[in-house]
Amino acid sequence: MVENNISLEGKTILVTGAAGFIGSNLVMRLFKEFNNIKVVGIDSMNEYYDVNLKKERLSKIEAMDRDWTFIQDNIANKACIDSLFEEYKPSVVVNLAAQAGVRYSITNPDAYIESNLIGFYNILEACRHHAVEHLVYASSSSVYGSNKKVPYSTDDKVDNPVSLYAATKKSNELLAHAYSKLYNIPSTGLRFFTVYGPAGRPDMAYFGFTNKLREGKTIQIFNYGNCKRDFTYVDDIVEGVVRVMQHAPEKQTGEDGLPLPAYAVYNIGNSSPENLLDFVTILQEELIAAGVLPADYDFEAHKELVPMQPGDVPVTFADTTPLERDFGFRPSTPLRLGLRAFAQWYAGYYGTKKR
Repeated sequence: MVENNISLEGKTILVTGAAGFIGSNLVMRLFKEFNNIKVVGIDSMNEYYDVNLKKERLSKIEAMDRDWTFIQDNIANKACIDSLFEEYKPSVVVNLAAQAGVRYSITNPDAYIESNLIGFYNILEACRHHAVEHLVYASSSSVYGSNKKVPYSTDDKVDNPVSLYAATKKSNELLAHAYSKLYNIPSTGLRFFTVYGPAGRPDMAYFGFTNKLREGKTIQIFNYGNCKRDFTYVDDIVEGVVRVMQHAPEKQTGEDGLPLPAYAVYNIGNSSPENLLDFVTILQEELIAAGVLPADYDFEAHKELVPMQPGDVPVTFADTTPLERDFGFRPSTPLRLGLRAFAQWYAGYYGTKKR
């Protein structure tokens, strides 16, 4: 295992995408674990999905009554990012702001270029001029494209993205590598695998399926159910992020006297791909147990097996050996427990009666 070389105590941490699913959970975890810490959050609060969910997450952070500053703006706004770094001088930056979603990138590419490329560039430039101790940023399992070899290893070539979203995430890794080399900025990219949990993103399958089933609509299961996903519970993702934040890649000098890139990439996934049909069965059972669906719900009448969609891949499967080796951690929350937590949250947030 590596030794921590960054103490978060007494530090200012910048979390972009702080009203998002992973971002808000990370902020709350930081406040729970570290006493003397300031967190600055930024989020555009766009309407890609229900803004009320984002407001709900922020309200939970605010209720903790800690040293918390929230800025509503877009990381693609360079003037805002520059002034934020100038005023707060964050020691560690966690970039989770991004336009997410594979299918949305097919019809709305502009949003991905703005947030995932221009926005990330602004973050890199600000880190360059303010000498942050560590930049941690979200990449994605999507960078593996339609790789045939599983499990996916960070040693695999990832030169064949099958969606614009994936291409922007791979671009983030390339840009971070270049900035690490040129400006000696320690950076770590984290390839997240299908993150789920309470108060998650409504565009994700488990959430969207729940909404449709509750409304008596039909859900579509792609590739005729022959897909596997490495579902990773949000608490496991956050655990990995917090551990990684505390160890920046070591700065070293090469034989040419120039800095070697202080750069690393890790997978964070459950390393246990679940068949979509099994996943849907577990989801249904937990929704019934939580009272979201009635016990006699005719599930077969509300599902449809359809072909693969553009941008999708048949399987995702994380090799987390480097994460275990360096940080002594691997995600392990069973899918049923994670979906149970989601179903119980959903019942509480939306109520158990049909809309």
